[in-house]
Order: sequence, then C-alpha cells, then structure tokens
Amino acid sequence: MLTDARSIRIKGRSFLAVVLTPDLPFEDWLTRLDDLAARSAGFFLGRPVVLDVSELSLDRAVLKAMVAALGERGVRVMGIEGARPSQLDASMPPGMVGGRPAADVEMPAADAQAEAQKPRKAEPAEVRREVPAPSVVRAAPSSLVLHEPVRSGQSIVFPEGDVTVIGSIASGAEVIAGGSIHVYGALRGRALAGSIGNSAARIFCRKLEAELLAIDGIYKTADDLPANLRGQPAQLWLEDDAIMASRLV
Repeated sequence: MLTDARSIRIKGRSFLAVVLTPDLPFEDWLTRLDDLAARSAGFFLGRPVVLDVSELSLDRAVLKAMVAALGERGVRVMGIEGARPSQLDASMPPGMVGGRPAADVEMPAADAQAEAQKPRKAEPAEVRREVPAPSVVRAAPSSLVLHEPVRSGQSIVFPEGDVTVIGSIASGAEVIAGGSIHVYGALRGRALAGSIGNSAARIFCRKLEAELLAIDGIYKTADDLPANLRGQPAQLWLEDDAIMASRLV
C-alpha cells in the first residue's frame, strides 16, 4: 500500500549529443565509420548519439537494422531525428525534433592524424602571432516556436525558455520546457514546464486532454484533472507545491 504522499519531482536536463547522418549505401557508410572508430578508439564511448535520417528514404526494417548495426559497434542511439512515426516502434529509440545545431565534430583523416602525431620543433622565441579578434557571444534564444504539431513518439526538450506549439501535442508525444508551454491546439500528450526549477512557469492550451502535466517537477496525471476542464481551454500553474487549473475565457 502506498502511504508516502510526498511529491515526485521530474527534472529536465540538456545534453550535447553527437549527431550521425548516414548516407546510402549504408554498408559503405559503416565501413567509413569503422575506419573512424579504428583511428579514434573510444570516440563514441559514453557519448549520447542521435541518428539523423531526415534526408533518407527508409522503411522501418531498414531503420531498425541501422540501429542494430550501430549497437553492435558500441554506438548507442538515444534518439532518431527525421523519422516518421510509422517508422518507429516501442523497441526503437524515440523520435526527436527541435535540436539546435552546435559546433561540428571534425575527425582528422588518417594522413592528417599521423602528421599531427609527429614531434614538432620549437618555434623561435621572437616569432610573433596575431591575436584573433574576440568572438561575438550571442544570447541563446529564450523561446522556441514549433509551427507543426508534435506527433506521437516525438520528444521536444527546450530548457532555455518557453515553448509555443502552433498546433497540437499528440498522445504519446511530450514537450519539456524550462519556462512555460503554450499549445494553440489540443494537448493530448505530456507537457512538463519549469523543468529546471522554474516554479513560475505555466501551461496554457486550447483543449486540455493531457496524459501527464508537470510544473517544476510537480506532476498531475490524466486521472487527476478536473472533469469540468477536460476538453476545455485551460491554464495550469503551481501554488504551494500543488498544480492548480482553471478554464481560460
């Protein structure tokens, strides 16, 4: 019997992942990957990897074989980007969208790597080098706007701020935001706002049919939602470690 009534906190985290973009024929691409692994032992060890197949036309069986072939090489795929929901099943990594580009990871060719490992002569002390101009640091965006519905199996994670969905969040999909979540359609999946400790975050939707809601780690399941708000426009906020809800006019 469950007697502990303390709240369960669900936190969000942002991690930098390596994105692999295979091309066809896949066997040739795997050969090049094996060559990379041989020259850079342990490169994929412990690294989260996302498989980007957005530019490939694949069926489910071929995609599953790709994931299996990478797994045999110690490359564990945490998510798949660019796949249609029909290409994924429960045995495969989840679909992912909304990733923001980071600096590319360039691996040296075999000849260049060998050259880099040769001992170098010390440069004369009088040699001067120009100091590069400081790079401009741009502020990270504080909001993410999704112009398409979030489909079943997709997971959107944006810890930097608010997420706005111009559409619906399907059952089996989830949106995790560091700030508030705004849904201009039906909210049928999971919405987790304030994921990095923002108790002031809110959830707004035009049609409340959520499977799970959370703000700053405090959650509500579908069974906990007020019956009079089901299918209605609603907002939810946190008050004294409890999620409150009201109908939007």
